[in-house]
Amino acid sequence: MRIASVGHAVFAAVFIFIGILGLVRSDYGLVWYAVPKDFPVRELLPYFYSLISLAAGLGLLWRRTATAAARLALVYVLAWMLLFKLRYILMHAGTEVYYESWGETAVQVAAAWVLYTWFAGDWDKRHLAFATGDRGLRIARVIYGLAMIAFGLSHFAYLDNTASLVPTWLPGHVYWAYFTGSAYIAAGVAVLVGLYARLAAALSAVQMGGFTLLIWLPVVAKGTNDPSMWGEFVVSMALAASGWVMADSYRGTHWLTPFKPKAI
Repeated sequence: MRIASVGHAVFAAVFIFIGILGLVRSDYGLVWYAVPKDFPVRELLPYFYSLISLAAGLGLLWRRTATAAARLALVYVLAWMLLFKLRYILMHAGTEVYYESWGETAVQVAAAWVLYTWFAGDWDKRHLAFATGDRGLRIARVIYGLAMIAFGLSHFAYLDNTASLVPTWLPGHVYWAYFTGSAYIAAGVAVLVGLYARLAAALSAVQMGGFTLLIWLPVVAKGTNDPSMWGEFVVSMALAASGWVMADSYRGTHWLTPFKPKAI
């Protein structure tokens, strides 16, 4: 096996889980709502995504297949982001929810890109040099930072909806909506400018993981059959795992040392 970091292992495990879950129940349709209804073979896409997720997750765990699996994961999530998420931003530039939706895929793109820079083979380094090494890593971090800002803005744009998701046993629901939105924006800016970026990436991963454990896990643990709830759970897991990979990309950097990023 080839385990580069804990985040790498978690990301691979989550992709394997998503793949298996998708083959068992392909109706967690929230993941697919961005696909136009007239898109050919739309109903088969959940199975396709599940197979890709399963293959990429398993491949990332083995030395001989890690390079191909990282490349597969990156190409797939990047294509999904550009084809099915970016189009809605272009069509509805003033509607924040589409930026949030883009961010959900963009975070996975960033994580897959980090893994690709780690596992890129000689062919990749020769023919796709712009996507590997320090430059590829910087691109991944820019995408991640922009996604964090999009998440933060959505908390303010849809304050009531965000506050309603806060567990009932926590006081000050609106306060938590403001706090988590501000935290996302701060993390995004920190990653973009390279100021305490490792700490920012780690805290953003903790926040996304907290949403998974406190909000979505209890919902599915109750045995809900609502596909949208399963969709939220799946997306939240993928975001937390992706954030972990991004935090691992700063290993070797001191937590509280400002880091000046290299130009793309």
